[in-house]
Amino acid sequence: MLNKNTIFLVLLLFIPVSIAAHFLEWDATVVFITAGLGIVPLAAYMGVATEEIAVVVGPNLGGLLNATFGNATELILAFIALKEGLISIVKATITGSIISNLLLVMGFSMLLGGLRYKEQKFQPTAARMNASSMNLAVIAILLPTAVEYTSTGIGEATLQHLSVAVAAVLTIVYGLTLLFSMKTHAYLYDVGLAEWEGNLEADINSTSTELKEKPNLWFWIVVLLVVTLAVAVESELLVDSLEEATSSLGLTALFTGVILLPIIGNAAEHATAVTVAMKNKMDLSVSVAVGSSMQIALFVAPVLVIAGWLIGQPMDLDFNPFELVAVAVAVLIANSISSDGQSNWLEGCLLLATYAVLGLAFYFHPIVDGLG
Repeated sequence: MLNKNTIFLVLLLFIPVSIAAHFLEWDATVVFITAGLGIVPLAAYMGVATEEIAVVVGPNLGGLLNATFGNATELILAFIALKEGLISIVKATITGSIISNLLLVMGFSMLLGGLRYKEQKFQPTAARMNASSMNLAVIAILLPTAVEYTSTGIGEATLQHLSVAVAAVLTIVYGLTLLFSMKTHAYLYDVGLAEWEGNLEADINSTSTELKEKPNLWFWIVVLLVVTLAVAVESELLVDSLEEATSSLGLTALFTGVILLPIIGNAAEHATAVTVAMKNKMDLSVSVAVGSSMQIALFVAPVLVIAGWLIGQPMDLDFNPFELVAVAVAVLIANSISSDGQSNWLEGCLLLATYAVLGLAFYFHPIVDGLG
């Protein structure tokens, strides 16, 4: 029977195929698909390398490392798109990453976990704190859009300055959430941390019985650097072929950014959340899903806004109103379902149904511009 490690090893074969397809000038669709498939295992190995380094450097620095690299794949992919001037794709990817984690990942986790266990429990206090942070994120991306739509003659430079200021506030809040979860109120997250460490140890033991001692720090640092470089190369290929490939596949820029790219970047993380949920470790599963969404909103999006400002690409927080509706809907239903600290298979179905409805709406949405 195929396990995750075998699947990821097979998917690695798509990396040389995508590079060959690029240099041999094959069809852009082939480059796009193979590069996307190649990113999936790289994201998984980036997570493994980060976790191994965290074991060596200790819980505090390790927690910061995990928080920083948790969405590194999406950040690299979005930054390359930003550098190419695909601003609407970057914004759509931010939107899609938030809703896919809250609805698709948590939905599958609650559904498959709930089919094995009648009811699953997780830490409600941590869930409520994360919900409050996500509410702030919704407000932060709503206000610049509201300013643009309620003002006449507002310039792009003004929106850029407003977005940079909001991004700075969000970055500070993200730092405070790290302080809260890793230092002042770490006990609220101890269960999820213990489960994560237990799950990591089980994965290591199943992969190799020789890994009894502490991981080799420099080896895993080299692995992390090599994988990060490979993600950057594959992301470059993906972005370069995106416009032509999506056009030939009959997909809009909006649908590609909101649905396809986040699934590619988050596939490994999605698999982890679902796997631990099926082992009745919902604290960890919810932590992965909600924590990833929160990191996208409070860290990745602000970093991209500031980076766009520095490199001369006018990235702001003025989102498509329909994207804002999707994020607000996702946050609303996810907060509603997770607030009581327990889940079942029906709640998972409700989250998946919401994601399916949003996905269909994005597929049929007529917006097709924004690729240049």
